Amino acid sequence: MTIDSEATVTLVNITDKAAEKAKALLEARELPDGALRVFVAGGGCSGYQYGMALARASEDDDIVIEKFGVRIVVDPESAQYLQGAEIDYVDDIMKSGFSIYNPNAVKSCACGSSFQTGDNSGQPRACC
Repeated sequence: MTIDSEATVTLVNITDKAAEKAKALLEARELPDGALRVFVAGGGCSGYQYGMALARASEDDDIVIEKFGVRIVVDPESAQYLQGAEIDYVDDIMKSGFSIYNPNAVKSCACGSSFQTGDNSGQPRACC
């Protein structure tokens, strides 16, 4: 397990609003030592898609980031696609939920849940 501290370049950032929502979800699920897992999987209409889940614990090879009282865990394979990404929580008339801004994405779908990188890797699927 690698811990990403404030002194180094942070792999993934989280806004105050997203951190508060993540803490509330972890509390509601009775996971006081849990974390927000952020990952990238193949698929989506642009080649890769984002995923998030609540995790009871981190895996041995996970990168663990602690920000605003929330632990974020990222597997090493996903880390290469998430460097410098920011997790936000949006709650407006059009959308409610977590959102990821990813500076590594050169193309993304309209809903923002899938993306493509500069090396054109990943196999796009039909748009949802």
